[in-house]
Amino acid sequence: MVYLTPPADWEARLLADRERKDEYMRSVPDTPLLPEDVEAFAGLDYWAAQPDYYRVGQIEYYPQAEGLTIVTTAGQERDGEKVGWISFELDGAVHRLQVYRLLDSGPGGGFFLPFKDQTAGTETYPSGRYLDLDGPAGGPYVLDFNRAYNPSCAYGAPERFACPVTPRDNHLELAIRAGERGYKHGETE
Repeated sequence: MVYLTPPADWEARLLADRERKDEYMRSVPDTPLLPEDVEAFAGLDYWAAQPDYYRVGQIEYYPQAEGLTIVTTAGQERDGEKVGWISFELDGAVHRLQVYRLLDSGPGGGFFLPFKDQTAGTETYPSGRYLDLDGPAGGPYVLDFNRAYNPSCAYGAPERFACPVTPRDNHLELAIRAGERGYKHGETE
């Protein structure tokens, strides 16, 4: 994984996407927010955009995907597979995140990249946050921690959403203060 300077319009697009998500959260009928929270919802809480958390690189694929079971916040089990890993440098060290695929996501299901860092349970959701890998099929992929987001169950209705809990492989021994913060700071599971 290499660090590249984000495109010139990167921050503007990031901020516009955050505004769109806030509008979605307050306006769609099936919002993950609790009904009593919608009226007072003033938007999600994010760390400021930081170009140092923007990386571009390749997925290192396993010769054969490894099957695994991922437990959800509701205690259900979902079949998945580890397809490879993506490495990134941060704070002078190289870190690795496993890249998964959830097998019930439909044909050719996309990549699933959950992670849990040292902010989990105090500044962010206790079960971890998610990232989307953006890029053309075959890469290179953008790994932008500024776009890290909470699973739907983080907003107060875990019985409505069975969110995959971050597997142990993707627990990081560093704090990534980028992306979405916890919906309500200090909440624990």
